[in-house]
Amino acid sequence: MNPPASDVTSVPGSRLRCINCGNVADQAEQDFRCRNCGDLFEVFYPGWSTSSGTRASGLDAQALKQVWHDRKTSIAPSDTSGVWRFRELLPTLKAGHEPITLREGNTPLFDLPRCARSAGVDRLQAKHQGMNPTASFKDTGMTTAASFARQEEFRWVACASTGNTSASMAAYAARGDLRSLVLIPEGKISWGKLSQSLDYGAVTCQLRTDFDGCVRVLNELVRRTPVYLLNSVNPYRLEGQKTAAIELLEQLSWEPPDHIIVPGGNLGNSSALGKALMEMKDLGLISRLPRLSVIQAEGANPFFRSIREHGGKQLIPTDADTLATAIRIGNPASWKKALRVLEATQGTVEQVSEVEIALAKAEIGSDGVGCEPASAVTLAGLKKLVGQGFVKRNERIILVLTGHVLKDPEFTLKFHRGDLFVGSPHEKEAKSLVPQQRAPFVLDAKLESVIRLLEDFDTKEPS
Repeated sequence: MNPPASDVTSVPGSRLRCINCGNVADQAEQDFRCRNCGDLFEVFYPGWSTSSGTRASGLDAQALKQVWHDRKTSIAPSDTSGVWRFRELLPTLKAGHEPITLREGNTPLFDLPRCARSAGVDRLQAKHQGMNPTASFKDTGMTTAASFARQEEFRWVACASTGNTSASMAAYAARGDLRSLVLIPEGKISWGKLSQSLDYGAVTCQLRTDFDGCVRVLNELVRRTPVYLLNSVNPYRLEGQKTAAIELLEQLSWEPPDHIIVPGGNLGNSSALGKALMEMKDLGLISRLPRLSVIQAEGANPFFRSIREHGGKQLIPTDADTLATAIRIGNPASWKKALRVLEATQGTVEQVSEVEIALAKAEIGSDGVGCEPASAVTLAGLKKLVGQGFVKRNERIILVLTGHVLKDPEFTLKFHRGDLFVGSPHEKEAKSLVPQQRAPFVLDAKLESVIRLLEDFDTKEPS
């Protein structure tokens, strides 16, 4: 029987568990750190263990799939959300509390035939999380975390951000009648993202530091004032973000792909998606785990270096520097969670250059999809993984695109004008990008001028 569409309190109780010392709690400190060892919490579901095996809300795998499918015809807000539709696998809101939702999730799965040829694989698809309400994957986590903030009667919510988190938090705060504070590094985020948080009414502070400096200030703030932290150290954020993997597998008729490739910044998203994969395997929703791999920019590669230089036993923060601003993070908070995912799924981590990112972004655009620069590391990384033999030509591969192409229009315009890397150490290498550049033509206002231009293009080989 299908549970009532408006019932978001039917999930068995969830608890918090420290990823390091195993300390279990029902509530966390305001900085979401374990009071015993200072590490991060994760959400787990003791009620899933039953005499009949691992079950969510007492339902077996087939029953869960049917419930989620049936909700697609409902118009209830919690059912039209691509996050709360899967609420049996989410923490419980108290009776009388409804989710803050903007119909997040419900994102498409695109075929990328040109990108497949470029990467040397038979078929390539992209799960485009940039099609969320504020144009990034952050919305899937913000709906859950902001809902819990409102339930706990916080008036203020806050985040440190490279842009996407701030836009998402500001939108959900406005929707939930909460006040929002954004801390961003001065001059180091896209104006497109900054404009969103301003438009949604956030109190926005540009701090003279980098993202990690903003995080330090934020942590001090939440320890001293009644402000609810909405960065990805908040485990309720990751619970919402994990639903992208559930939705993906549903779109694939519950047949796991061979590889899922994810951008790596603060590493909360890869941690969340991996958590979902492991939970789905435990619940019998899927028969095997796909390999989940993380791609970082060379200029913001602390996780890559941790794995390659230290075997994942420690992470040394770096001074992050990349034009892919969404992943310009030198001290990722969720690296231990991401490491566990790589180990469980037998995935890997790779790094790519600035020019490789720019080329991959243009190639994704050539398939009519488009994405922000940070998303394009997935395609750039895939090329390397194919070259290394880690990914085989005939395997099924999913790229996770995390942000919309309009998140960073300055990058795109500079790329096509040919001045993205002028004056940088990458200027010489960037000459290889010329075939992908599509600067506008300035012509006389005459029909003949336009026709000659079209004829000129018709004589060229299609790109």
